[in-house]
Amino acid sequence: MSREKDLSRLVRSLRERLDLTQERLAARLDVTFASVNRWENRRATPSRLAMKQIEGLVRQMGKRGEDLLHRYFDEEDV
Repeated sequence: MSREKDLSRLVRSLRERLDLTQERLAARLDVTFASVNRWENRRATPSRLAMKQIEGLVRQMGKRGEDLLHRYFDEEDV
């Protein structure tokens, strides 16, 4: 599976676990709704800055986000 597909799953999983709409996740990340929509539909990938913000949200989740943290943000992937 490509990293791009993985990122779409990351964004969707994060959004669903936080019980946010695409619009609300976009607001939390200070990006447009269209950006989140494109990420989830594999038409674009998050910028480095957006990935840092996404990582921050995952870290804030604590135990609920541990699996996402290990899958997408392990040191070897950076």
